[in-house]
Amino acid sequence: MALEPHTRLGPYEILAALGAGGMGEVYRARDTRLGRDVAIKVLPMHLSSSPDFRARFEREAKTVSGLNHPNICTIHDVGREGDTDFLVMELIDGETLARRVERGPLAMADVLRIGSQIADALDRAHRAGVVHRDLKPGNVMLTKLGAKLMDFGLAREADGMGPMGALTVTKSQPLTAEGSIVGTFQYMAPERLEGKDADQRSDVWALGCVLYEMATGKRAFEGKSQASLISAIMSAEPAPIEQIAPLAPPALDRLVHACLAKDPDERIQTAHDVRLQLGWIAGDSSTSQVGKVTAARRAPNAKIAWAVAASAVVAAVAIAAWALSTKGHETGPLVRFTITPGAGSLNPQGGNLAISPDGKRVVYGAVDSSSTLRLWVRPLEALEATQLEGTENASLPFWSPDSRFIAFFADGKLKKVPAAGGSVDVLCDAPDGRGGTWSKDGVILFAPIAAGPIERVADTGGDPVVVQRPDSTHGETALRFPSFLPDQKHYQFVALPPRRGQFNVFVGDLASSRRSLLTTSGALPVYSPPYLVLVRGGRLLAQRFDAGSRTLSGTPIPFASAPSLQGAAGMPAVSISANGILVRNSAGLQESHLVWVDIDGRPQQVLPLPAAKYGNVAISADGQRAVVERYTDANAMDLWMVDLSRALATRFTHTASAHLYNAVWSPDGSKIAFNSDMDGP
Repeated sequence: MALEPHTRLGPYEILAALGAGGMGEVYRARDTRLGRDVAIKVLPMHLSSSPDFRARFEREAKTVSGLNHPNICTIHDVGREGDTDFLVMELIDGETLARRVERGPLAMADVLRIGSQIADALDRAHRAGVVHRDLKPGNVMLTKLGAKLMDFGLAREADGMGPMGALTVTKSQPLTAEGSIVGTFQYMAPERLEGKDADQRSDVWALGCVLYEMATGKRAFEGKSQASLISAIMSAEPAPIEQIAPLAPPALDRLVHACLAKDPDERIQTAHDVRLQLGWIAGDSSTSQVGKVTAARRAPNAKIAWAVAASAVVAAVAIAAWALSTKGHETGPLVRFTITPGAGSLNPQGGNLAISPDGKRVVYGAVDSSSTLRLWVRPLEALEATQLEGTENASLPFWSPDSRFIAFFADGKLKKVPAAGGSVDVLCDAPDGRGGTWSKDGVILFAPIAAGPIERVADTGGDPVVVQRPDSTHGETALRFPSFLPDQKHYQFVALPPRRGQFNVFVGDLASSRRSLLTTSGALPVYSPPYLVLVRGGRLLAQRFDAGSRTLSGTPIPFASAPSLQGAAGMPAVSISANGILVRNSAGLQESHLVWVDIDGRPQQVLPLPAAKYGNVAISADGQRAVVERYTDANAMDLWMVDLSRALATRFTHTASAHLYNAVWSPDGSKIAFNSDMDGP
């Protein structure tokens, strides 16, 4: 029988009903002693008469009240008023994860953060001998302070006690009836469907289902009936996360599928291990970008619709179609296929890939079987690429405005070659070129050396003229990667050194040496009307840009992870054609493992640490520890300390530096020295 408002249960005054289910009714109430609102769960009258159910109810309160954890709902009190048994819990304001997922998948950072909080809460419960047994999005509340694990209503202690009564309820939604498909079967491990007892590995299974749903917006297992759903859980595998969410890190898909192993013995064994893995993935979300391409047409109504091309070192490229609205929501069907960039392997330097202005061809650098780097041109509609003769040792190609020629740097010169192949012309000296741009007026701007000015030269060749010099009074050492704006009179460029991985981006005037600061970015921004594509925090962002006034407006919209920039600092992370085709090269540092080898280089032992983008390794003199470079986003790394005996890694620095390397140990192992550009060169 429902309680009416103003009913008193001891010192608690009922205010309103919140929800009800098979094991309890939940109300909002006022604690008249402490002057605070609480949630009260009342055991239904038809169950209160059962000594067994009342015993479970009290046992639940005592067990869960001991789970003192910031991500677990707190039990305040337990009592009995007349024939009514009740629990008093904290009242949590927020939204259930189930309701949030109804609006679509979560941002990857939120998936990893919330997943880690749920895993940590489960680990705390498991260590106390409690198995939740009903983990699902409806039993997770999202609050301003983080996720709260709710409703241990089907929980039991791990010592073999039977099911316990329902504990909590989400604030604005009714309790799911015990035994319903969504509430139980949807997240129930195979061993439970077979009638076996649940243990902590059953919760790990449910956690895998929840992670999958957060990342994709879809349930891991579906069925039109209870029978078909059970059949899917027992025998089917969920679609790969990347197939539904192309920007998800591959490591997350591997983790989720390890949680969803049918055999509990083959499953990840503890929630603690899941939390550690999520922490590693969160430290390197850029791993998601290896081998992906996205493609779409320019969409109406001010939507960004770009084709994003990413090429793995082994020359496989995946394609997916999508559109990004100005609100940052992805829409449109997913399409995938692969292309092969030609013989050899792609050069890992991101700037060695560029789309033609007409969006019909891609030029890229590839190393052939003779270890020679040359340029290749691949029409998007063709199945094969063509090698451009005379382009040995080429780097950083860029197109003429009419898409007929390609300029590039090689052997200390700036050169050009017809895109269809032909004789190569030398335009001028460029001892160590760092990017160029070609105007419709026949002017080429380029950076001739790694640490120096920006110069101009005619596209027919001649003596170059300096147009911008580094401002030494502001600590500048180099200007790089000029790029013409639509009026062909102004251009943007980056100044070195960066500060914490961000470069100052300036707009220059071709008619004078004047310049003005535009923004900061982890790479040269790329203009695609009406947006400028920036790089910040390892993400590609689109921000509205008025090319006439050369000003930015609005809030940047994140739409993809930035590819790793394994070449000259400041190079553009992407290339975009005039009709909105975006290409990017995700070749570069690949995921790897740390492995002990013998003196002949034969692998002896793989350290049981997650795969990541590792760089150089420095081992301490006593052989007990190592410092490892590990890329944490598209253009930055941190140093990680590895305990070699325990295979335990912890982050040693938190600088997000583009140049943080060459770590060395002091002889006594008490100190580490390393390079960093966080405060300048």
